[in-house]
Amino acid sequence: MALNLLNRFSKYNCIFTPTFFRRYIMKKLLSTAAPLFLAAGLAAQSHYPGQHASKFAIKDALIPKVYAFDLEDVTLLDSRFTENMEREEHWIMSIPVDKLLHSFRTNAGVPSGTEGGYSEELRLGGWESLDCELRGHTTGHILSGLAMLYGTTKDDRYRSKADSLVKGLAEVQKALDQGGYLSAFPQELINRNLEGGNVWAPWYTLHKLLAGLIDQYLYDNNRQALDIAKGMGNWAYNKLKTVGPAQRAVMLKNEFGGINETFYNLYAITADTSYRWLGDLFYQNETLEPLKAGKDILAGRHANTYIPKLIGLTREYEIDGKGDGDGIARFFWETVVEHHTFATGSNSDQEHFFKADDISDHLTGYTGESCNVYNMLKLTRHLYTHTMDERYMDFYERALFNHILGQQDPKTGMIAYFLPMMAGAHKVYSTPDSSFWCCVGTGFENQAKYGESIYYHTDRGVVVNLFIPSELHGQFGLRQETDFPQTGATKLTVLTAGGDIQELLLRYPSWAVDGASIRINGKSIRIKEKPGSYIVLSRRWQTGDVIEVNFPMRLHTVPANDNPNVAAIAYGPIILAGEMGTEGFTGREPYSDPRKHNDYYTYDYHVPANIGTTLDSAKIRQTGPLTFEVKDRHLVLRPLYDIHRERYIVYWKLAR
Repeated sequence: MALNLLNRFSKYNCIFTPTFFRRYIMKKLLSTAAPLFLAAGLAAQSHYPGQHASKFAIKDALIPKVYAFDLEDVTLLDSRFTENMEREEHWIMSIPVDKLLHSFRTNAGVPSGTEGGYSEELRLGGWESLDCELRGHTTGHILSGLAMLYGTTKDDRYRSKADSLVKGLAEVQKALDQGGYLSAFPQELINRNLEGGNVWAPWYTLHKLLAGLIDQYLYDNNRQALDIAKGMGNWAYNKLKTVGPAQRAVMLKNEFGGINETFYNLYAITADTSYRWLGDLFYQNETLEPLKAGKDILAGRHANTYIPKLIGLTREYEIDGKGDGDGIARFFWETVVEHHTFATGSNSDQEHFFKADDISDHLTGYTGESCNVYNMLKLTRHLYTHTMDERYMDFYERALFNHILGQQDPKTGMIAYFLPMMAGAHKVYSTPDSSFWCCVGTGFENQAKYGESIYYHTDRGVVVNLFIPSELHGQFGLRQETDFPQTGATKLTVLTAGGDIQELLLRYPSWAVDGASIRINGKSIRIKEKPGSYIVLSRRWQTGDVIEVNFPMRLHTVPANDNPNVAAIAYGPIILAGEMGTEGFTGREPYSDPRKHNDYYTYDYHVPANIGTTLDSAKIRQTGPLTFEVKDRHLVLRPLYDIHRERYIVYWKLAR
């Protein structure tokens, strides 16, 4: 079989790495052993409608416009995305299981392999240190990351490591013997939260752990993980069932992440209504009722406390098929994207939303928290399945390429907390074992699930949304070859033409204002659709059919909402930044200093005084693939996602 696959790669002139080839063989072996999405039934649904159909006792009442594929249905081909994923794989596999379990075992009095305090080898630093109240959140994120890596690659190394983590957590839960409670911190933190005391987000941390355990069940079929999650849910119900309205309001003032979403998913998986009750309990009237009334009250609010609440509402709406959740979430999404978002798709300044449209006054070194983008992309995926509105994927593409893809340092695999918009700033990266910020945690997931929004499907067709080299498996299989965003061209080859698929729906991006061209098996096709929609190709598809698509890209400005004379430069959806070198770097740049308290938040960029921020956009000339220069000035513009370990400028004062 391997020889046949090698011949197949040669046919497409594909360059591949050994890691990629190993994954591909694993996926092909699995895909020939079991039918995929068409055989499973097009009405299957899950926490993203269309996924994990066999895992849910409660089927969603909502009939979406479009369904998501499971991660295992898509293989990434070699590209910048697979490079990011491989760097993350190396990091996530390098962190020993005992280190990730150390704080849990210490909390429960379970032997951790150390004695006398002489050894520090099992201790993680930063937000995972034993004196940090958020300790344990990384273990939850890594459980999710490993689940998604296994779902993406079917490489048993990820399942094996996750199984060891789950087994260790089960031992801790049993040793604690507190009605199912499980955490790296004692219940006293929960008690302080219920009393309105000073405590750092205990429900937020439990959300990460619960989500990781549920992901282990959904992606890896780990039933022990589900049993642990059910125990945690039972404990939470018994803990909170006597909480009154006043105490509930106090509890919900503290950040709780997306724990409402996890309880709704646990309910849908098990049909246990106590978990549904918990999901409802975490509805915060103070922040959600104004949105229901169409009011933008976001200014000054902590962004990543807000966004996950809406993800939970969309999940409730999908389960029930009715209610206010969808309308509230849509209003929130539109408000954030249209009035609180930078050209990169990121939002917030120092983690908080600012006054609507006040973009140019918030170009600081602490903009664009990566967790916000992670959660906005999750919310976007939910809302997209409800309507199949192309603008959701326009935003998804913008945030994925300009923020998430460039969040990771290509040299080390480390993760940036913020994406600074301040002229002359640079990305500040984490350390391997002494940071473990929230954005490191979501980064373990971001880099593992690049395949999740490339393709969707309807009852009759397959939807191509993102232009990323990849293969879609199943009774109807596609191969996508593209060098996007160097050009706007992509080539789709039908690998298998079984099932009832009659339509290919190609996203026609809103940025493609210069039109599009399509050829099927060499013959040009007339396009009647407009940018911001889907091009529908209907025919009796045959194995070997080739669809060649081109969306010409144009250089353009993206003005700040509040000041048309301040703008970013874009090529199609890709934000270009000016390379500004390393002047003023003193030694540690661009990495965080773990000896300083949360230095990502107080970081002094030492921006040189001579940084020039004025630009005449009419003088920009393309000199190579995704490389531009400014005439009569030694200034190079390249994709922001590709600028690392040096200063840059995103927003310019336009000369004219």
